[in-house]
Amino acid sequence: MKILVLSQYFPPENSFYPDSVARNLSARGHSVRVLTGYPNYPEGIVHSGYKQCWRMREETSYGVEVLRVPLYTDHSQNALRRIMNYVSFGLSSATALKWVKDVDVIYVYAPQPTAAIGPWIWRRLGGAPYVVHVQDLWPDSITGSALVSKKLSARVIEKIINIWLKSIYKVSSGVIGIAPQMVKRLAERGNPKDRPHLIFNWADDHGKELELDESHFGEKAIKFIFAGNIGNMQDVESIVRAADILRNHSIQIQIVGDGTQLDKVKKLARELELENVDFVGKVRREQMEALYTDADFSLVTLKDLPVFEGTIPSKFQGSIANALPVVTTVQGDLREIVEKEDIGFTAESENPASLASAIESAATLSSVDYSDLCARTRAVFVDRFSTKSGIDSLESLLTSVVDSK
Repeated sequence: MKILVLSQYFPPENSFYPDSVARNLSARGHSVRVLTGYPNYPEGIVHSGYKQCWRMREETSYGVEVLRVPLYTDHSQNALRRIMNYVSFGLSSATALKWVKDVDVIYVYAPQPTAAIGPWIWRRLGGAPYVVHVQDLWPDSITGSALVSKKLSARVIEKIINIWLKSIYKVSSGVIGIAPQMVKRLAERGNPKDRPHLIFNWADDHGKELELDESHFGEKAIKFIFAGNIGNMQDVESIVRAADILRNHSIQIQIVGDGTQLDKVKKLARELELENVDFVGKVRREQMEALYTDADFSLVTLKDLPVFEGTIPSKFQGSIANALPVVTTVQGDLREIVEKEDIGFTAESENPASLASAIESAATLSSVDYSDLCARTRAVFVDRFSTKSGIDSLESLLTSVVDSK
């Protein structure tokens, strides 16, 4: 197949999935090209070595051609500027007609649905079919965020976005949801029954075989790691407050990453005089494996919002790829997976006492029980969340779209 990967974000930005799709489908013999913007995430400033112009072509290290188009750069909490950032890429990419005219199918990576503006226009004009990979359920993730503070504004925005979304999904040849409840909601919002598809987000373990030896578990302080964006929605404050409850227990909590709430939670940890919380700061993706290897459990937290019941944060896949069991406050699909597969511990959202209780339960496992837990965790990853399982499912869907065309 001739496949276009369309994404507002692409390396050198930290954008794993578009890069993984392009890399792996190309390795399987497909002709792949990428349409993206100029790298500016997460600071909202164009990365060093790039300067925006009408078009820029480059090639990835694995031989895939990339076309970059201009966009309004921003990643602030200003709603108007963020909308301009999203919409500008959608409109700018829609002008790249020569780049897309001979492709068989378009894969749209969609943390926000504005990325599908071009494919939606092209398809209505007789262009290639497209598949939308939904990462965040809109409008829920917008109206429930800090970008929209007034209820009236939220209702207006919700109505406008819903009209647009129905058309995007209706014209598409497939919509991918990353969790069962997300797929269910996509179907409830007017998608034909055969349109939404479940493909769990995956993590890349480079096909390595892990040698699990957890016999030393419990001989030192049990380490829990939170790694990722430290924003308003991640509820890292509850982690810090849980650490305060557990200050006399043999545990250590490591917080890795950056974000708008980092200074706030650092200040809270100082005020509470916590010695069991370490802030590592932002690290490169390739450094995470060593951090996961040194940890005993991964912390996966989000605020208590209905939209997150159909969300599985990518840090979950990253940790279980390294056989690292999880302690999570995310309700809905993720909680069900962790409990059903018995690969960690669960707690209530935005409830430090509940989280502290789950952390304490994890820390008091025997070394034998912990070893069994790690083995189950790794097995679940290989079966349902590995790169091979994800790319297999995506390739099958794209093939069926092209065949039906």
